[in-house]
Amino acid sequence: MTQPAPSAQHHGPEKGTLTGPAAAPPPEKGGGPRALGLRADVRNLSLLGVLAVLVAVGGLTEPDAFLDTGNLQLILTQSSVIGVVTVGMTLVIIGGGIDLSVGAMVALASVWATTLATQDFGFAGILFTAVIVGLAAGLVNGVLIAYGRMVPFIATLAMLASARGLALQITDGKTQIVTVQSVLDLGLPDSYVLGIPPLVLVFAAVTLAGWLILNRTTFGRRTVAIGGNAEAARLAGIDVRRQRLYLYLLSGLCCGIAAFMLIILSGSGQNTNGNLYELDAIAAAIIGGTLLSGGRGTIVGSVLGVLVFTTITNIFALNNLQSDVQQIAKGAIIVAAVLVQRRTLRGGET
Repeated sequence: MTQPAPSAQHHGPEKGTLTGPAAAPPPEKGGGPRALGLRADVRNLSLLGVLAVLVAVGGLTEPDAFLDTGNLQLILTQSSVIGVVTVGMTLVIIGGGIDLSVGAMVALASVWATTLATQDFGFAGILFTAVIVGLAAGLVNGVLIAYGRMVPFIATLAMLASARGLALQITDGKTQIVTVQSVLDLGLPDSYVLGIPPLVLVFAAVTLAGWLILNRTTFGRRTVAIGGNAEAARLAGIDVRRQRLYLYLLSGLCCGIAAFMLIILSGSGQNTNGNLYELDAIAAAIIGGTLLSGGRGTIVGSVLGVLVFTTITNIFALNNLQSDVQQIAKGAIIVAAVLVQRRTLRGGET
């Protein structure tokens, strides 16, 4: 009897085809990108809820003062300077780094941009100097960390000390008053656009740019990749060192912009400018959902974190509460945010 051809006997899948459970890709750790995005949305909505509660508290405790248009403009304006710094800090942390020198870089850029020699060049001279000094300091950080293989904590701590010392040397401990009227005018109500201070518009523009960079560019995807697993990113063809250099350059750029905004706000340059900005920026990023270990975070969450902290400060000031109570409240919020992050991560790994 003639046997049928092998192809006639074969009714299963073709050679090389996987069947059963092995055919489906394993589930991604943490629930995959969709789950991560959902958790980020929930976290941002939670922060919006916290912000709404704070507004309600401010409105109940000091209704006339807190809900005044001028006070709301003040909250947004005060959020703007530290907010711009936080955008840069968020990108650095997502990329697996840290920058402890942001406050010192703001101080250095602000005093260098307000020297008499710089003010002779007017508005453009002050803006250009502030941005260039911020970029230069960020470049030093990036080179030391990316190519000098220094630990980010140590490299930026050294920059913190050096920049503060140089700022003090430039000013000789004195306040440098800005005399360029076109710069001072930007801080006056006459310069507001539809009731919005120019500094708030700058903050919005930087936030939008940061969001686009992180979520809509290859640069953003590479930043997340090196923060999540630098070695895997290197094996995938990403130049990890160059990417880290660019991240610290961006942080320096944000500090330069923030320094110019602070000059407009205060009308002066001081070596004490930007004091503790590094802690405020890191705290805002953390409660916004950015992991200190890198690889995850959102610009929107960090901005909401800035608004939460600034609103708390404003409410405490209006109610004449001592600053030590304010610091305790901030610390409690940071601890709560970290605990929520850990719980979220554990839930995603199950």
